[in-house]
Parts: sequence; structure tokens; C-alpha cells
Amino acid sequence: MSNVRYVYGLTSALLVGGAAVSLMTGFPAGAQVAQNDSAVMDRVVPIEGAPASFADLTEQLQPAVVNIATRQSIQVNRNPFAGTPFAELFNRRGRSDEPQTREAQSLGSGFIISADGYVVTNNHVVAPDNRATLEEITVTMPDGTEYEAELVGADAQSDLAVLKINSDQSFPFVRFGDSAQTRVGEWVVAIGNPFGLGGTVTSGIVSAVYRNTGQGGAYDRFIQTDASINRGNSGGPLFDMRGNVIGINNAIFSPSGGSVGIGFAIPSEIAEPIVAQLREGREIERGFLGVGLESMTDDLADSLGVPRNRGEIVQSIQPDSAASNAGLREGDIITSINGQDVTSDQTVSFLVANIAPGESIPIEVLRDGRSLTVNATLGRRPSEAELAQQNQNFDPDSEEVMEPDESDTMIAEVLGLQVLEMTPQIARSLGVGADTEGLVIGAVDPNSDAGRKGLRRGDIILSANYQVVSTIEGLREQVTAAQSDNREAVLLRIQRRGAPPRFVPVRMR
Repeated sequence: MSNVRYVYGLTSALLVGGAAVSLMTGFPAGAQVAQNDSAVMDRVVPIEGAPASFADLTEQLQPAVVNIATRQSIQVNRNPFAGTPFAELFNRRGRSDEPQTREAQSLGSGFIISADGYVVTNNHVVAPDNRATLEEITVTMPDGTEYEAELVGADAQSDLAVLKINSDQSFPFVRFGDSAQTRVGEWVVAIGNPFGLGGTVTSGIVSAVYRNTGQGGAYDRFIQTDASINRGNSGGPLFDMRGNVIGINNAIFSPSGGSVGIGFAIPSEIAEPIVAQLREGREIERGFLGVGLESMTDDLADSLGVPRNRGEIVQSIQPDSAASNAGLREGDIITSINGQDVTSDQTVSFLVANIAPGESIPIEVLRDGRSLTVNATLGRRPSEAELAQQNQNFDPDSEEVMEPDESDTMIAEVLGLQVLEMTPQIARSLGVGADTEGLVIGAVDPNSDAGRKGLRRGDIILSANYQVVSTIEGLREQVTAAQSDNREAVLLRIQRRGAPPRFVPVRMR
């Protein structure tokens, strides 16, 4: 399990942008002028200058920074076709498909926020993936003392988690600071567990505040620092010079896998309220608009005749969402959410996610060159897994087998079909209307009657036994009914791209 998420795709923008700034501003000449003008020097040079040492600060803070290790068990299927209609082909060759259990570990960092032992870290440090089960969390203090800890709460969207050390003793702790007051150029200190080297201290400055990495999401908004951050620093604190936590180290930009001086930390102003809710065991609820957006690039702004670095264009709208109910349209440019301007540093996703579901908010948009305001009652933001499923592309010509729903095992065994419920994304991929009812065939067992009769991936099952089927459960009911009536086949009505619907009897196995 990777302990630090790596952010790629920024190389060109950062390197080219940095070079352009250096050349255009002419720093060497500017520096010479400043040296010859004492008045300028008095205004721009901090009186205190760089700290003589970080030793006293580190001595106070280090006892509250801990190393976090997890032990996880992973179920690994021996059958490479497990969960698909083709699993039987593998089993018929006498190979065992009993899953194997393997052990995995992860290492990261964290910090104690209360005397009774509550610890903050990144969600990806302690949360296993879908195949794994979290078995144990161990928190190691700077003096080497180990404690078992339990997961109190985790939030995948913000990548934050709260642990509780299983001990009655009193622990040293640190407090959150106000990252909103952080300025570019301020000194910061990172303490953590890079590459398993516990208690490692690095220093640097704040390189940027509210950095948008272009990865999307409600929380693509980080403090950027050149303090050295590496694998294992995830979840550790980023301190200001007053000893307050202004960020939680979360990711790095690195083509090589090691620190190149571009690290990202979750700002404390975002983290602190989420941590408070997780600590209380409350579910994190966020507003949701239901739109696909694109940031305002220079070319896009020029083509629309609107200001650059302001607003986001609506590319798509989910049916029956807050956006569609409010009357938003594809092509609208959202310029303000609830009175706050939409910029590259303050995206629509971020603004909406920090408003409670059910709240009605004004949204300012540009439409056909005119400014207008619509009111939207926000929905509840789906989980990361639900969003990933909604955004999953379906290529009907691909040989890829998508993960089936657990409830379609019976259909796979009896009909030789893997079926998927229709989504707006799949409907668009197949070139049919978003209101199309039916099930989509994801894979076909070539040894089944369905395979012999030419059914294939991307075909839509409109009905079974003359009954419309729009859910997997609905198809299962029709298969069960046919079996109860001692019929040997199910009559499916199939829609294929570019062809009229037709009835196909499929024999059951």
C-alpha cells in the first residue's frame, strides 16, 4: 500500500511556468537595484530574518508526532476470471479457485491532538483498499513505545482519519493553527516517518497557498512547501514557527518517487472541522450539485469572451440532480456560488462541498453573454466509490470485464451473462437516451447459449419474458419464474447499436 499519493501531470506547467517567471521578471537586475536602495531593503527584508535554529521548536513538538503502522489481510483469488461468467472454464481444468489470504502492511505518520490520545493521520495510511481488511493499527511514540490504536473515523474524500490510542495515560499533544493566515515565504517544519525513519525533521518555506493540482475533487486545495516530504511522511504535521499545525502532509510531486521540493499539505482550516466531526463519530455530509465542470482555460475564456481565471464551464448535468432541478444548462459558466467567486483557487466543487446538503443557495452564471442567478437546493455528495462508478466509462468494443454486482452471480451461472444496470454514463457510451430502461451486457460466456446466439458486450436487455427489466434483481426474478414454470429458456428482447430490437430465446444452464 502506498503511503504517499503521488501527484503527476504538473511537470510541464510548473517547470515551464517557473522558467517564464524567472526570465520575465529579471530577478538579477532587480536584486542589484534593491542592494543599492536602502529604503527598499528596509521595506522588504524581515527584521528577524531566518531562524538561527529549529532545535528548541523541534524539542517541544516532536513528542506529539507518532509513527503509524497497519497490518491488513488481503483475499487474493487464484482464479483470474473470478466474478465473471468465465470462472467455470478455469475450474474445469482442475485448478482450485479457493481464495488465498495474504498479509500487507503500511507505514505513515500522525500527530496527537489531545491528552487522551486522539491521533490525526491520512485516510490512505490506515484505510485498506476494497480487497483488504484492516486487522491492526500500531502507534509508535518517539521513544519507541508502541500502543495499539483503533480507527475512530475516516473520510476518503478529504483523505483524513482519526485514531484513538488504547491507553489511559496522558500524552503530549499539539494544536491546529489557522492556515488562512499563512503567507507564501513563511518558514515551516515537517516531522514524520519517511521511509520508516521515525522522528525525521525537515524544514522549508511555504511555496504556495491554496495550490490546485489539477487532479479535481472537492479538496484539491493544498499548501505547497519545499520542506522535504517523502514516502512515510503522509499524515504527519506541517508546523508554523509558533508550533501550530497548519497542514497535514498528504502528497508530493515527484517523477522519481523521492522529494524534489514540491510537497502538498491539507490546510488546517479544511482539516480541523472534519477532524472534529470524525472524532465525535459523526458522518461527514457534503453538498452536491451534480455537474461535470471544466476550469476556465485561456483558450476557453477567449472563445467565450469572458475574464480569465474566473468561473467554470458546465460540461454535463446529471439527471434529477440539484443542478438540473435548478435549471442549469450545459454551457453555462458558473461564476459565483453562494456569494463567493469561483476561481482556480476556489473551485465549484470546493465551495459546494463545504455547504450542507438540503441548503438552498444562489448560483450566478453567464449564459449567452448575460448574467443571471438561479437557486439550487443541494443534494448529498456521493461517496468516492459511488462517484467512481458514476464516472466509469463503458467501452462496448473493449475486451475488459467490468466488476459485476454480487447479485448477478446467479444470472452468470444460468444465462452465461454478466449484466450491468444502466447509468447515464453507459447510456452516453452506447449512444442511447439517458431515459433508456434496461440492463447492459458486460460480458458473455462463449460456451453458453447466449454466446452461441451471438449476444455480446454492449447489447441492452430491454425485457425478459415480456417484462421490462431495469434492475439486476428484476432479471433474476424473471429467470426464477421461468425455472419455476419448468421452462428451459428465457425470452430476452435485445437492443443492439444500429439495429432494431429483436427477441432472442436464451436457454438456461
